Amino acid sequence: MSKMESLKSETLENDRTGQPRAVWAIAFACVISFMGLGLVDPILPAISHQLNATASQTSLLFSSYNLVTGIAMLVTGFISSRMGVKWTMMTGTLFIIAFSFLGGMSGSIGQLVGFRAGWGLGNALFIATALSAIVGLSTKGSAKAVILYEAALGLGISVGPLLGGELGSISWRGPFIGVSALMAIAFISVGLLMPKVPKQQNRSKLSDPFKALRYPGLLVLAITAFLYNFGFFTLMAYTPFVMNLDEHGLGYVFFGWGILLAITSVFVAPRLQRRFGSIPSMSVALLLFALTLLAMGIWTSSQTTVIVSVIVAGAFLGTNNTLITTAVMEAAPVERSTASAAYSFVRFIGGALAPWLAGKLAEWYNPHVPFYVGAAFVVVAVLVVLLGRGFLRHVDSAAGH
Repeated sequence: MSKMESLKSETLENDRTGQPRAVWAIAFACVISFMGLGLVDPILPAISHQLNATASQTSLLFSSYNLVTGIAMLVTGFISSRMGVKWTMMTGTLFIIAFSFLGGMSGSIGQLVGFRAGWGLGNALFIATALSAIVGLSTKGSAKAVILYEAALGLGISVGPLLGGELGSISWRGPFIGVSALMAIAFISVGLLMPKVPKQQNRSKLSDPFKALRYPGLLVLAITAFLYNFGFFTLMAYTPFVMNLDEHGLGYVFFGWGILLAITSVFVAPRLQRRFGSIPSMSVALLLFALTLLAMGIWTSSQTTVIVSVIVAGAFLGTNNTLITTAVMEAAPVERSTASAAYSFVRFIGGALAPWLAGKLAEWYNPHVPFYVGAAFVVVAVLVVLLGRGFLRHVDSAAGH
């Protein structure tokens, strides 16, 4: 095929899909990457039982992962502006492959928590770069690019628990090794399908994410995410211990949760944004999520109530995730990768504290308290959004453009 024919073929492909081939290659890798998060949920009780760990100790699998991810987010822009988007993503993928496999070989909860921290480093390099790459390469605007990213997130999270439940029913080590194999596929797909992306002309500095947080709009969104992540990771890390289900059952519950998350991310959130605006829609979604956590706190002993609440919460979280991620991309006049890094740093710190705190609250008091505390944090997140809405008036028009 001649160079002209090759260019024509690529152009026709872009016309059919509406997006460059590179965007789809990254989205495919994101699906596999996010499957890794959902794979772990169904096996949390099994890990706790077989490694003789308490719920709070097992929840450190999320804490170490999120803590390292959040801190590493501060250097993703610095690294990617020097290595390039493609090689940064592939390096992150290699870290995930290695540390997830080592996690599957662990002999104690301490080793597993440590390897999850290494996994978090790879996750930071991959996710922050993937989001900014999809937005930067998209020909359909940042709002639709974020929807594609959130759809990949929802699809990966929804399918992951099913696979995790199947592999986890054989051994709790199975999902970790499964993640390693899946990310090997992602590594190959990015390497083969994604073309070389030009490096940024202006290299990022280590101080850029901190400087970005000086913009009030971005800071408001970061604090909001920090707070609502207490509710999010209470649901993710703590509910498996109170549902009293086996690996298959937990896999089906979180599959339903992920399906609703994906549907609302792609179809519901954009319509709410266009009709009501980002801030009102975000506030209502978070308030409904807080009420769902409150219901789980009141009726913790009701297995049916907790299961239904977890699944329904996916709708509110999917809506909010798309709305807040779209707003972040337009909240400050900085590089999108820098905005994503600054926001994610603050957000993941909340995600690091919440799982451990939920487990400890249950040990110190009773199984109801983690849900009450999670709901309270989400309510405060709503107040922060409403009080800071004056700094976010421009995000809807910018995202739409």
